Amino acid sequence: MKLSEKLAALEEAERLETEATPVTQMPGQTPRKSTTGPTTVSGKAKKAVNENWEASKRKVRELVLTEVAPKMGNLSGDALIAEVKSALDGILQREDVKVSPLERRKFVEEVIQDTLGYGPLDPLLADPSITEVMCNSYDDIWVEREGRIEHVDVAFTDDNQYRAVIDKIVSAIGRRIDEGSPMVDARLPDGSRVNVIIPPLAVHGTVMTIRKFAADPYTVKDLINFGTFTLDLAVVMEACVRGKLNILVSGGTGTGKTTNLNVLSSFIPDGERILTIEDAAELQLQQPHVITLEARPANAEGAGEVRIRDLVKNALRMRPDRIIVGEVRGAEALDMLQAMNTGHEGSMTTVHSNGPRDALSRLETMVLMAGFELPVKAIREQINAAINVIMHLDRQPDGRRVVTSVSELQGMEGETILLQEIFKFRPSIDASGRSVGELVATGLRPKFLDKLAEANIDVPAKAFQAPRLSSAAPTATPRTSRAMRVPNTKELATPERSR
Repeated sequence: MKLSEKLAALEEAERLETEATPVTQMPGQTPRKSTTGPTTVSGKAKKAVNENWEASKRKVRELVLTEVAPKMGNLSGDALIAEVKSALDGILQREDVKVSPLERRKFVEEVIQDTLGYGPLDPLLADPSITEVMCNSYDDIWVEREGRIEHVDVAFTDDNQYRAVIDKIVSAIGRRIDEGSPMVDARLPDGSRVNVIIPPLAVHGTVMTIRKFAADPYTVKDLINFGTFTLDLAVVMEACVRGKLNILVSGGTGTGKTTNLNVLSSFIPDGERILTIEDAAELQLQQPHVITLEARPANAEGAGEVRIRDLVKNALRMRPDRIIVGEVRGAEALDMLQAMNTGHEGSMTTVHSNGPRDALSRLETMVLMAGFELPVKAIREQINAAINVIMHLDRQPDGRRVVTSVSELQGMEGETILLQEIFKFRPSIDASGRSVGELVATGLRPKFLDKLAEANIDVPAKAFQAPRLSSAAPTATPRTSRAMRVPNTKELATPERSR
């Protein structure tokens, strides 16, 4: 049966459903849904039409690929899309694939998405309001929009199409996903991060997570508008980067560590040679002299693995002015600290942690993962000498990503690293009960100002001034608007009366 005939069958089934005579009910009797009849017929008709629609798409897609494949090597961009559309029009006429005028445009768009793009993911990836796409299975897709997760009415045709899109993404950067390598990190051409895990590790089916990055990288102005930075913080951090202080960006998953690292990197002067090292290249530096290095997993024979630690060691021989490691997760922390302590000032990296102090503890643990029996005091001395500033990010209940702390390492006291908080996040509740807050200076003068002064970098003193608290107005609205009353002595002496 042709597609047009199936569409006609669907329309007829829906007409029968609307014209069906309802069953007469006795007074007080609860209506009962029928398990047969128009509703079932309509459901079957819709399913049949959908199956034929997808079958038609698969057939046309295979024909398009057969016709266009020999020319794809010499075409790209708009020229390739035009060639596919031309081939598609000819195939629709030649193969007698009947599609109604109303459905033709949708049919052509879906075939092009399946042929050149990522199928049903294309509209989601093109939506600038979506920051994360989470595919729990081929027909269960969720997105993050404005910091909140929501389900979308989008699905792949079947698991085969789902896996074909995954293979297309992974193979584009020379990686693989199979039983021998059931987890993989990849990236899209625009730098968006992709993680895939398949059965048996993913018990209920293949899971793909895409962390989108803006096509136009965020700038410090954007972060100030978002409320992530304040103007004073931007001035101080720009001075820290230009003054070649080593910076550690910490935070939990999805707090914006990579985005903030990108913005901090934008403060680096153009005349410096920058090396970036990542598991999957995500950083989008705009300087003219940037070398991007990317780790590589083992091949099917278990050989050929190149770890971040190996790249950090190699980077030291590439005459870098600055080394930027996307994230330290293991033994490479030791090599990163060594690089910071051996003349590669102004380096930056990120680490997962719950706070500045926790970030230092995690670094200690990762250094021990290198396999050297180093005393804890020696490790802490290395950390103290290597890192100057820790910037910590958190995610607020409403989905906002904000800097909640900027701390300076000020030396050792015994075996403890001294931390001084320069900026801290002051939470509050607005009149509507929404959690808000602001990043304010603590009023303490950081020691690194002396180093910045040696580099002829001046930071306005007012950037470190703590805000004055007005006695006329409270600093934060109480979390509850219910009036509170302190009982007097007479009431406390007679419990029954207070009741």
